[in-house]
Amino acid sequence: MILRVPYDELPVLLTADLASAGLDPERVHAMVVDAFDEDLPDGGLDVTSAAIPSLVVGAGGFVAREPGVVSGLGVAELAFYYAMGEGVEVTDRVPDGTRVEAGDTVLRVAGLLQDLLTAERTALNFACHLSGVATATAHWVAALEGTRAKVLDTRKTLPGWRALQKYAVRCGGGVNHRFSLSDRAMVKDNHVVAAGGVVPAYQAVVAANPGLRVEVEVTDLDQLRELLEVGCTEILLDNMDTPTMAEAVEITAGRATLEASGGLTLERAREVAETGVDFISVGALTHSVKVFDLGLDLDEQ
Repeated sequence: MILRVPYDELPVLLTADLASAGLDPERVHAMVVDAFDEDLPDGGLDVTSAAIPSLVVGAGGFVAREPGVVSGLGVAELAFYYAMGEGVEVTDRVPDGTRVEAGDTVLRVAGLLQDLLTAERTALNFACHLSGVATATAHWVAALEGTRAKVLDTRKTLPGWRALQKYAVRCGGGVNHRFSLSDRAMVKDNHVVAAGGVVPAYQAVVAANPGLRVEVEVTDLDQLRELLEVGCTEILLDNMDTPTMAEAVEITAGRATLEASGGLTLERAREVAETGVDFISVGALTHSVKVFDLGLDLDEQ
C-alpha cells in the first residue's frame, strides 16, 4: 500500500525545484493526490502489483521512445515520493526543457517493486503529457527560427492543468499568454457584438480596467484601422490569410503588437511569421497535443 506522503513532508529540495519553475508545489501535490485517488479509490490496493513479493527491490529508467523535449519530470518525481516516501530514490533526472533522442534515459528510479509498479503510470501520465506539450511547442519554435515571431499558448487548456501545461510550453521555448480572465483583457468577437462595435468594446473595457493590458481581436483591416486610431496597442488578427496579415503589418507600422491566430498549421507557420507579426498563438499546443512516448524500463533482476 502506498504511503500517501502529505505535502508538508515532501523534501524541501523537491518543492523548491518546482517553485523555481514557476509552479505552485502545493497545487502540484494536490494534483498528484487526485491522480492516485483515481487509481486507488478508498485507499484500495493495486491488485496486480500487490501480487509481487513485498520486499523485492528493483530499479529502472524512464526512457524516451522518440526524439523531443522533456517536461514534467519533477512532477513525476513528486508522484514517486508521494507513493513511496524515503523508500524511493530518483537519480539522473535531466532538466525539464532538455532535448532528448530515442533511447535516452531521462531519470532513474529505485525502490520496492510493488510500489514502483503502482506509481509508474501516474508518474508517466504527467511526464508524457507535459513532454508532449513541450515537444509540440519546440516544433513551432523551430519553424519560426530567424523571424521576429514568438509562439504563444492560449487558455484552451485542460481544466485544472493550466499551470502545468503553460509551464511545459515554456520548456519548449514558447511564451505564455494570459493565465486567467482577470490578469489581462481580451476583447473577442462576441464582446464586439455585445458592445455594438470594435471601438466601443475596446473603450468600454479600457474604462472599466484602468492600467490593465487590453488586446482586441479583429477580423478585417477596417477594424484594425479603427483600433489604431483610438490608440489600441495589442491586436489579434483572427483567421486572416497571409497576404491580409502582411498588409495589416504594413498598416500598423509598429504602432501595436500583432498576434496571428486561427486556423494556423505548423506547415504554414513560417510564411505567417514572415509577414512580420509579433506572435503566433496556437491552441493546439495544449488542447490537442500528442503525448510524448516515455516508458519505464525495469532493470533485469
